[in-house]
Amino acid sequence: MSREEVFQKLNHVFQDVFDDDSIVVSDNTTAADIEDWDSLEHINLMVAIEEDFGMKFNMAEVTGLKNVGEMVDVILKRLK
Repeated sequence: MSREEVFQKLNHVFQDVFDDDSIVVSDNTTAADIEDWDSLEHINLMVAIEEDFGMKFNMAEVTGLKNVGEMVDVILKRLK
């Protein structure tokens, strides 16, 4: 799966979790960029991403991510 394909899937997950079809994530997207992205929604988001990509993140990965680009890096590393 390419980086672009991961972003396409993530866009759908973000749009679904935040119920906002206008969301388009990029490498630099952070919680500050999405109005409803708080700690509870972060958990819902991570669960949805795990389900969509068929993987589980460990706590260090979840808490250490600075932006969506780092999340994509972790997903791509896991898919190899």
